[in-house]
Amino acid sequence: MSETRPPKVAVIGAGTMGSGIAQACAVRGLNVTLFDTQAEALQRGLKGMDASLARIVRKGGLTEAAKRAALGRVKATADLSGIGDADVVIEAVFEDLTVKREVWGRVAEVAEEGALLASNTSSLPITEIAAGVGRPERFCGLHFFNPVPVLPLVEVVRAQRTSEETVERAKTFVERIGKTPILCDDKPGFIVNRLLIPYLSDAVFALSEGVGSAEDIDTAMKLGANMPLGPLALIDLVGLDVALAAAESLHREFQDPKFRVPPLLRQLVRAGKLGRKSGEGFYRYEETA
Repeated sequence: MSETRPPKVAVIGAGTMGSGIAQACAVRGLNVTLFDTQAEALQRGLKGMDASLARIVRKGGLTEAAKRAALGRVKATADLSGIGDADVVIEAVFEDLTVKREVWGRVAEVAEEGALLASNTSSLPITEIAAGVGRPERFCGLHFFNPVPVLPLVEVVRAQRTSEETVERAKTFVERIGKTPILCDDKPGFIVNRLLIPYLSDAVFALSEGVGSAEDIDTAMKLGANMPLGPLALIDLVGLDVALAAAESLHREFQDPKFRVPPLLRQLVRAGKLGRKSGEGFYRYEETA
């Protein structure tokens, strides 16, 4: 990564997280190549960025000219060779270990030799993802949080063979795009989800056991524990499928009852109730994200 010019960034996957990461980079003046195999996903990603930036403009956080400039820095492509000159490659595909390893098998073939390589995952083992990349010393985790343009934290995850140089480059990059990095080792759930997922799961168990309504459970935690958002509303925001994948990963890794997965969460996901992005989760929403 050159010290004399802004790094070029490639983001693999144009879903909610990928497009959010691309937006965060573009707003900070970086050129971004957004890759996805599906043209429809790329169009949804670009449309989502446009809508997100428009909201920021309406709130006075950005000018219309800055919005246009940011969108102009994002190049969408379904051609994987287009990422070959990137200094930073961030994968943000579906939270599935097999899928991520397959994607990295292809990405590693075209990525620049000296590029910083990172996976955005909330709970999957970075060491295992890195094993098939061929450059494990240059590989780390960069766990962004949804919504990426709003939340300032990024967990920089050090795998077994991640070099100190890579860790420092990752932290510098995170700061370059206006986020706050924290460093953690490659342990299940890292820091945030190791603490957060059991709390969210317990809220789902409380709802399924009739302890209280969704509204009352969320109100209890907002007014009784000073949480900015109730746990069930938070799951809706994150995505029930994302929360389920994280819960299953933690339970599989720890084999500890405290990480047990609520059956109700599985049932809602099977029913296609994924939260805000589908229009319904624990609550109904008039507009999908």
